[in-house]
Amino acid sequence: MTTKDMKKRPLTIIIFGATGGLYQKKLALALFDLFLGGLLPSDFTVFGFARRELTDEMFHLSKKESLLGSRYSFKEEIITNFLEHFKYIQGDFTKPEDFKSLSKKLHELDESKGICSNKLFYLSVVPSYYTLILKNIKNSGLAYPCVGEKPQDHDAWARVLIEKPFGEGLESARDLKVTIDELFDDNQIFNVDHYLAKEAVQNILTFRSSKNLSPIWNNKNIEKVRILFYENHLVGKRGVFYDKVGALRDVGQNHMLQMLAMLTMETIDIENASNFQNSRALILKDLVFLKEEKVLRGQYSGYKEEAGVEGISQTETFFHIELGINNDTWEGVKFELEGGKGLAESHVYIEVYFKQESEREMITINIEPNKDIKSAAYEKVFLDSIRGDKTFFVSINEIMAEWKVTEEIMEFWQDTPLIIYKKRENPLLIK
Repeated sequence: MTTKDMKKRPLTIIIFGATGGLYQKKLALALFDLFLGGLLPSDFTVFGFARRELTDEMFHLSKKESLLGSRYSFKEEIITNFLEHFKYIQGDFTKPEDFKSLSKKLHELDESKGICSNKLFYLSVVPSYYTLILKNIKNSGLAYPCVGEKPQDHDAWARVLIEKPFGEGLESARDLKVTIDELFDDNQIFNVDHYLAKEAVQNILTFRSSKNLSPIWNNKNIEKVRILFYENHLVGKRGVFYDKVGALRDVGQNHMLQMLAMLTMETIDIENASNFQNSRALILKDLVFLKEEKVLRGQYSGYKEEAGVEGISQTETFFHIELGINNDTWEGVKFELEGGKGLAESHVYIEVYFKQESEREMITINIEPNKDIKSAAYEKVFLDSIRGDKTFFVSINEIMAEWKVTEEIMEFWQDTPLIIYKKRENPLLIK
């Protein structure tokens, strides 16, 4: 779908969890950038849905202050014009009647326009609410673009964006898949891993496909690959969530494995979303946990005193694991994944080490921070979902393969003692 086609029909975006950190820090800014660039339909409406009691004016004010204090230097009237498209609905994710109320409001909005708007539902909530919200969306008629009406306008659509993590493990991911398959068509569901939407990650494909590297991008020339995901900041306000997840499931099971897949996928058919997802899935299914190699779990000193963290917590805030790929192209190459919080720096990058007989020694692919590349991952998440392009969204086959190897690691390291490291310590010191 072209940008011109996208802008013909009104668009309604519903953000579940609109008072949470993701909306406040990322989603609202992404929508503002799209608004400034003229990439949204002129007729768009954003509904924030959350439990907090707020008026539209209070909802606007929270974003107006942050936008005025952000990197932007626009006149206040531009921000005011943007926020005029936003409305707030107080609602409880557990109450079907609140979804019925939302359904009624969307139906009334479409009636006032004389056309069924496209609907985009964004689940910016903790994963434990996913199943409940999805069922309430379906049961209240929100899964159809013409809410409360039959027949439907087949030129309109209703889509759902689901943030990672997709489930809390392999079993819960399977249960969530069953629920989704019962309630929605496959073309309605977009599983978000915003790292795939980063320009720096997508540039991995261009980098490895260059004439200089393409012929030597295999196990005949490459000895090992290191994927490093270092975060300087601590858990902060995410303690309740993070303590149930840990570093491996927070960034390893998703972001880092997706970067590994982008580095090693066999077929790069970016013009066909299904083929592109399948190529990544094939690599992820071939992953092998090298349990005989170095396995480390760490926790920064003082983590147990963080708000929301249990005093006896054994949750890792740092990990080091090594993987292999069981195929002809990559067999024998070690893939070291290392990441966590409270480290000496915030830096996400990839190191590729070549064998001694190669003309090269090592190359580095910088992901974050990257001053040369605009950080606009969530802009692309919105744009691609509106276009219906799933190329850089995660398929259910990829998710299942990611959870399979992640659960194998978690089961193996249950008896691996935690290494305690000082806050902002260089991770090299705890190896």
